[in-house]
Amino acid sequence: MGAARDLPRFAALPVGIVVAVQAVVLTALSGRYGFHRDELYFVASGRRPDWGYVDNPPITPWLARASTALFGETPAGLRVIATLLGMATVVVVALIAREFGGGRGVQLFTALATALSSYVLVVSHMLATNSADVLLWSLIALFGLRLLRTGDGRWWLAVGAAAGLGLANKWLVLLLLSGLGLGVAIAGPLRVLRTWWLAAGVGIAAVLAAPVVLWQALHGWPLLTVAGGISADDGGENRLLFVPMQLLLLSPVLVPVWIAGLVRPWRDPALRWARPLAIAYPVVCAELLVLGGKPYYSVPLLLPLVALGAEPVLRWLGRGGATRRALTGAAAAVCVAVSVLIGLPVVPASTLNGPLLAMNKEPGEQVGWPDFAGSVAGAWRRIPDAERDTAVILAGNYGEAGAIERYGPELGLPQPYSPHMSYADWGPPPDRLVGPVLLVGRIRPGSPAARLITGCRAVAKHHNTEGVDNDEEGVVLSLCTLTRPWSAAWPQLRHYY
Repeated sequence: MGAARDLPRFAALPVGIVVAVQAVVLTALSGRYGFHRDELYFVASGRRPDWGYVDNPPITPWLARASTALFGETPAGLRVIATLLGMATVVVVALIAREFGGGRGVQLFTALATALSSYVLVVSHMLATNSADVLLWSLIALFGLRLLRTGDGRWWLAVGAAAGLGLANKWLVLLLLSGLGLGVAIAGPLRVLRTWWLAAGVGIAAVLAAPVVLWQALHGWPLLTVAGGISADDGGENRLLFVPMQLLLLSPVLVPVWIAGLVRPWRDPALRWARPLAIAYPVVCAELLVLGGKPYYSVPLLLPLVALGAEPVLRWLGRGGATRRALTGAAAAVCVAVSVLIGLPVVPASTLNGPLLAMNKEPGEQVGWPDFAGSVAGAWRRIPDAERDTAVILAGNYGEAGAIERYGPELGLPQPYSPHMSYADWGPPPDRLVGPVLLVGRIRPGSPAARLITGCRAVAKHHNTEGVDNDEEGVVLSLCTLTRPWSAAWPQLRHYY
């Protein structure tokens, strides 16, 4: 669809080399630490396939199920799919650079910038909803830009397919679509809206997204409840950190590149058709500031802007002397080193505490889960033998429940329960389980849970062997009593945050 004869050839060999090295590095490091808490949740969700979950649509859990079924239920096996998604993202962003007329050198620069950026390293190392999201945003940008450049309405079919898959993974794609749509309304070309192919693309997106939307509607729109909680709890902090994080999350050295991308369509008449992309980014940022969304939500849109700004930045470097190039190279080397330290498990887990966790807490959440299950097993053995058959392990959050579900059976632990996120849908425990409650974590005073789970007596405190200061370090394990049957108590115990 659409002519590609005016474009440079795709730099398959240099981009392929970047992708091959990316695959080798990510694969070599994929098992260095352990599962992330979210990965444990996705693995558990994948065991219970559905058209939706409380806090995310189904694509990522389905990918987790497929990856672990093919490659094993280990961190390395799960992360094969994250590596593949990261590789595909690099290729797509390089194709976007080609869409702007970028030749071999520009495409290679764009591929390197994408593969080595902090955000892409993080979401390519571990499986997250963002792992697929960054690829889908990049695909929508590529197909949308091809539509704008060629005027060939058939590209609406590809845009619709990518948007439908995006809605089946994360609803944030609506922000991207609204930003691009407003950009076209403001800057044109309006001819792309005057075609029946647009309706066909919308229809494809609607068909792909319909089961996911229907599931959410039938379950009371829990995804919107979770989003509202994020805004209410973290909205102020998110707004305060939003601008600084835009400068840091991709890489500080790439800030001039994507700023050049924002400016270029307004200076180059030949790229007038790309102005909607330059408009979309500030629109999405404004929407996130109003909604109190997390700063990293807009970062995938920076990658097409890097592709757009690569050529003028490389020209600027080419016009400079050796000093300019040396200083730029030194700054780039420092930023790449920092990105690797932040995004990949290259240091021993015992050295994470301090600046590295302050810049990115996610590596810490990949440490100590087998130890955690061992702590729970030790507390479980404190229950008298005669009472264990009717006892319940109640985890405070989905990461804890996922860890116990994954590592508990080999330690003699039963199926855990948790009222957090979709784990609440997979409960409650049977009412016949009237014995002690092994509570993981503390109950907030004055909450409904405080009236339903009483008499708590601390029997253990978890510490991971690496000494990493993560969310589970120091968690208290208590034996408690349930005051009402589980079926009656469960709706009041349920929580989203």
